[in-house]
Amino acid sequence: METSKKVAFPLTDIPDHLLSEILLRLPTSEDLARASAVCVSFRRISTDGSFLRRFRRLHAAPLLGFLDRNGFHPVLPPHPSAPAARALDLAADLSFSFLPAPRHWAVQDIRDGRVLLDRRIRQEEFPAVLRELVVCDPLRRRYVLLPTVPDDLTALLEHPVQMVRGVRCKTFLAPLGEEEAAAGEATFRVVLMAHCKTSLTAFVFSSSTGQWQAAASKGWSDLVSSRGDWAAMSQVNPVYLRRHYAYGCFYWDWLMIKSKKLLVLDIRTMEFSIADLPPGEWGREGIAIVEAGEGRLGMFGFHGGIAPSLSYTIALNKGESPSQWQVEKTISQDSGYTYSIIAATERYLLLTRIEASYLENRLLSLEKPRFEYFLMDAETLQLQTLYMKQHCLVYDAYIYINFPPSLLSSRTV
Repeated sequence: METSKKVAFPLTDIPDHLLSEILLRLPTSEDLARASAVCVSFRRISTDGSFLRRFRRLHAAPLLGFLDRNGFHPVLPPHPSAPAARALDLAADLSFSFLPAPRHWAVQDIRDGRVLLDRRIRQEEFPAVLRELVVCDPLRRRYVLLPTVPDDLTALLEHPVQMVRGVRCKTFLAPLGEEEAAAGEATFRVVLMAHCKTSLTAFVFSSSTGQWQAAASKGWSDLVSSRGDWAAMSQVNPVYLRRHYAYGCFYWDWLMIKSKKLLVLDIRTMEFSIADLPPGEWGREGIAIVEAGEGRLGMFGFHGGIAPSLSYTIALNKGESPSQWQVEKTISQDSGYTYSIIAATERYLLLTRIEASYLENRLLSLEKPRFEYFLMDAETLQLQTLYMKQHCLVYDAYIYINFPPSLLSSRTV
């Protein structure tokens, strides 16, 4: 009787379309990176732009930590992204020493691992709309310098450019549309939103064209019916407004002036609108707009003072301006602490807490307070201690998600 022989079947003989389906089913981006080192075929498929876009749609990007003026703070074990976060911390230059005049740049936003920073041009002479902007890849130490907004666009603002206090601006990175994403991994968009006394204007820079364009404009009186409301809203510097993003729209809240309104910018149509917060008394400790699934918005917010309850409310109907909300869960916090939400993404919240006894006696205390930082996953509602240190609270923190895709091969543009 003849003995059957097993015939080896090389992986390289698998057709590309089947191999790509196999690689798509790897659980994490770290597994994909390891698989890409196996052979030339694996690397060719795993680094293809269309494949990577499909992989990112199927897999959540790794949460790596957060960045503030005290530096980068990676997630810690037992978080599954802790090894990747540690690797980023060791390999990347998150002090941005590779930028020209590195100590004069300030972080404005982080998206998909890229960092947007700005530097004022002779701040005492010019308004914030004239600023130097740079988008950088801190892992590969590459950057792209953006041109300033041209005069023909700034002339659209209601105040002349020479009036320093007439325009307040905030810049941020915008997600790419399907056509832009298909254009390549180097593509990115930057939005500059200018708050004027009677109107809002947004300019958009696209790396595909290398130019700024006027994208949206709306009068405050067209957004808000009450003159008192829009007068108060227009006076708030956008630097101090919390920004949220979900399902193609950016949201800003005015809880700092006790307003129950949200400013909405639909990034797909580039139109401004106003939406209402869910019913209830929301504390100034912050809210977070997140993606609750099935196209519905979710919102985290605090009720109460010391040791407030963190409520999670979900919209019952889809859309950027839902009218019906339902409390999904109330999460009790430890007594004796005051909590705040200081940053959020579509899925994650960054919270901080401080002992309430310090706030009551801070004028008498000689020691710096200890702030504790936590990350919460909006899907699992799990809270993880991330960082604690005795120092001043930093409100301009940015959650760092994903390793950055490559920028242009040149270091500057």
